[in-house]
Amino acid sequence: METSLRYGKDSKALRIHAKEKFPIGSNTHLQVHGELDTRVGAPNYLSAIIRHFNPELLASLGVGLKYDKHEKLRYTVRGKKAFSVTSDGLLSFNIKGRCDLDKEYKQRNSRGAAEFSWSIFNFQKDQDVRFKLGYEVIDKVPYLQIRENNWTFNADMNGQWNVRYDL
Repeated sequence: METSLRYGKDSKALRIHAKEKFPIGSNTHLQVHGELDTRVGAPNYLSAIIRHFNPELLASLGVGLKYDKHEKLRYTVRGKKAFSVTSDGLLSFNIKGRCDLDKEYKQRNSRGAAEFSWSIFNFQKDQDVRFKLGYEVIDKVPYLQIRENNWTFNADMNGQWNVRYDL
């Protein structure tokens, strides 16, 4: 199980996030994850998604259900496609999108982004670093991500930010 501690500008409390992947086939798994809000002592997010990866296309597709304390139960579809920019695959251009629908299929929340991702292994001894620079197409907001081993920092041009520590 993968667990992490998360905190951001939009939250007033530390969140504990857990994720588990259950294999279904060679390139398909069921991904279950949830988040506990430590301020209220209750889950604020639960999700179950079947994800399929196509390694030849460097693409993935996921469908599932998610529940959060604000939007309640929603159906979700998400996809991602990577294009290697360098022959070693350490620099890539990614496009990704997601669409969430309410249970009556009336209210839709969509997101889409294009980003460059650059991974540097052994930046310093035992330190891997990844930089992402992207653009959220629907909201028209540039964003960045800096990841160093277990630490991840995300920020966008609207002033939103969050930090994550993987346990």
